[in-house]
Amino acid sequence: MSDAAASAVAPATAAKAGGSAPAPASAGKLDYLVNQLEDLKAKGLYTNIRTLDSAQGAWLEIEGRRVLNFCSNNYLGLANDPELVQAAKEAMDRYGVGPGAVRTIAGTLRIHKELERRLADFKGVDDTIVLQSGFTANAGAIPALVGPGDAIISDALNHASIIDGVRLAGKADRYVYEHCAMDSLEEQLKAASGKGYRAMLIITDGVFSMDGDIAPLDKIAELAERYGAITMVDDAHGEGVIGRGGRGAVDHFGLHGVFDIEVGTMSKAFGVMGGYVAAKQPIVDWLRQRARPFLFSSALTVPDTAACLKAVDILERSTERVDRLWDNAAYFQDRMRDLGFDLGVTQTPISPVILGDEQLAQAFSRRLFEEGVFGTAIAFPTVPLGRARIRVMISAAHSEADLEVGIAAFVKVGRELGVIG
Repeated sequence: MSDAAASAVAPATAAKAGGSAPAPASAGKLDYLVNQLEDLKAKGLYTNIRTLDSAQGAWLEIEGRRVLNFCSNNYLGLANDPELVQAAKEAMDRYGVGPGAVRTIAGTLRIHKELERRLADFKGVDDTIVLQSGFTANAGAIPALVGPGDAIISDALNHASIIDGVRLAGKADRYVYEHCAMDSLEEQLKAASGKGYRAMLIITDGVFSMDGDIAPLDKIAELAERYGAITMVDDAHGEGVIGRGGRGAVDHFGLHGVFDIEVGTMSKAFGVMGGYVAAKQPIVDWLRQRARPFLFSSALTVPDTAACLKAVDILERSTERVDRLWDNAAYFQDRMRDLGFDLGVTQTPISPVILGDEQLAQAFSRRLFEEGVFGTAIAFPTVPLGRARIRVMISAAHSEADLEVGIAAFVKVGRELGVIG
């Protein structure tokens, strides 16, 4: 018998002889994860992910129940729109399902180029580059544009995808300014401007997803001009929501040609999937050469691309959906504030019902579901400790009757749990 074979049977032989085999070195190696999961549950920080049996719409089928949908970023109700579905089917008939490989190797499908052209027209920029998601757009753009010898100045409440993009930028120096505080931003720009950086990049969200407030892009642009900084806005929650016909935060402030870079997602108001960077021509040209998600991951799928094109068609055709979204948001928010709920500082259809305590938020979410309303508890690390909430995402797909159903559930559960009188 070989040495390897002998060692393999030795523990079994020892056990038969009445001895105890030594525990494998790997025993208990995942205990730390099990313990951390139990700790999350004890603190009310464990997220229970529901299973859906229907398309994203105003109402959902979840685990055998029909419930009102207050969780989706489907702002304009396009996620199950028949026009988008039909466009996706027709594109698959022509191009198949997948792109086959990265665009620089397998070639780029004509619909990818068409989507980039249409998005550039919609946004009023030189060009766009389409990527797989808004997250990968940030992860690709930031480290491609800045690195050693550069500085990044970032809002303290920027989205996780921006934070990860900044981390991927490696040795670029990092400065953080207080949330939407222009005095703090100028302090950081002053600190950075004397250090001889090749480039300084200011990054902010356009609409902040947890509180619904809007970054003061006009004031940011003024400071950037004064200190010679490049400007970048992640418009994930502004796209399709603010600006003329949903053209986003830069349009909202009338800053076309002033703001250098806009990052967008097509998984929220557009109702599909994908991300893009809309920018001045040299920036987009450089990203096509150096953005790693573009170079090393297959392109956006055919049906997604075609559906995104149809979403642009719909947004260019009419402002009706955007207008209805805002009407619904005003109705819901006014009623909820009158009832005594804390909706924070929101300036958009994002409606955070702030509860504070994490355990309370989890209990509130469970009771809402029992009352037929899907409203997920959001807690740390997505928001700071002690700022847990139910973030209600209003949609153009909701009717006034739908909103009344949701408000009635909030009132019942809110009084039951002592949130309102």
